[in-house]
Amino acid sequence: MPQSGAAAPPSSAAAPPPSPSARFPDAAPTVGRGAPRGGGAAQAPSRRPGAPAQTPTETTARLRPIPAAPEAETAAGTDVPAPRAAVPPSGPAAPRTPDPALSWSTPHDPRPLISFGEPEGYDGLARPRPLGGRPRPQAVAAAVCLVLGVGLLTGAVTGSWLAGDSGDDGARSAYTEAGDLWHSVPVDQLFPPTLLGKGAGPGGADRTWTRVAVAPDGDCAGAFDRLLAKALDPVGCSRLLRATYTDATQSYVTTVGLLFTKADAAAMTALADRFEKQGLGRREDLMPLPYAAKDTVAEGFGAPQRASWTVSVLTDAPVVVYAVSGWADGRTVDEPEPAEEAIESGAASAPAQAGLGHDAKGLADRVERALRKNIGTPTEHPS
Repeated sequence: MPQSGAAAPPSSAAAPPPSPSARFPDAAPTVGRGAPRGGGAAQAPSRRPGAPAQTPTETTARLRPIPAAPEAETAAGTDVPAPRAAVPPSGPAAPRTPDPALSWSTPHDPRPLISFGEPEGYDGLARPRPLGGRPRPQAVAAAVCLVLGVGLLTGAVTGSWLAGDSGDDGARSAYTEAGDLWHSVPVDQLFPPTLLGKGAGPGGADRTWTRVAVAPDGDCAGAFDRLLAKALDPVGCSRLLRATYTDATQSYVTTVGLLFTKADAAAMTALADRFEKQGLGRREDLMPLPYAAKDTVAEGFGAPQRASWTVSVLTDAPVVVYAVSGWADGRTVDEPEPAEEAIESGAASAPAQAGLGHDAKGLADRVERALRKNIGTPTEHPS
């Protein structure tokens, strides 16, 4: 039982605990900074002489809300427009209204306007340049060459027209020149005194022909049989040249003739086609007549002695070349044979065995070559 007059318990034992704000003060703690332990007045913390003044710092770890800046200050202080205030929803769970600009059914086109830039290429030095701008140097050079080529061609055609020296005129000039050779070329160039026929004989044997007579030039009166004269009548007769040759043994004689006609190239081409298609050069009744010169081995060479012959109508010159051969002893021939048939391998006729077809063909070809040498570059190559 407590006695009266005993001492009462200390008041500190029954005091309540401090509040939370007292345990975590907002102010900076003063412990260690010169605060009195017994609750006396706060003293300024002692510091070392010359040390910088200390500033109060906050050591609490609690988060504090930062007040938002007023809209007026933000709008007035900068050029950035103030953000729109959000419209609070009307109700506890008001649905969000979609932006009309983002709707598929909006009447206006929200897509941005896009313009494409000019495409860019590269030149020969790998430098960027717009495509379709300046033309390439190759195209410019090609255009210049085309213009120059057209100009040169036009100038050449105009010059030829003014000078009268076209390709057709050149062909006509050569054709006309060939028709005048009978009186402008020496006889020894048209009928050489000696002609060599290497491989021109039977079996590829060599032949040598010597000229024994040259007939005076003249017209064609009496120079051909009636049928041959009729066949040659479409081209006319300007001049007839003839010469007679003999072989090295003087066993055979051959007359070669050059008939210069009055026809143009078209008429000569038509006559050549007719001789070729109708086989007129192989007809026995169209054989040319020989030239029999007195006091020569060809003195007895007449129409009955004709054994083989050939006729060639030229198309690049107004000339008909022919040759007819026979025996020099005057013997007659019952069955003459064209030279084209007598020179064939295996031909067994008397003219073929004697080589008279080779004589007629070989001499006609070489006289034709001599004629072409005086015309210019040959366009036909006789065998």
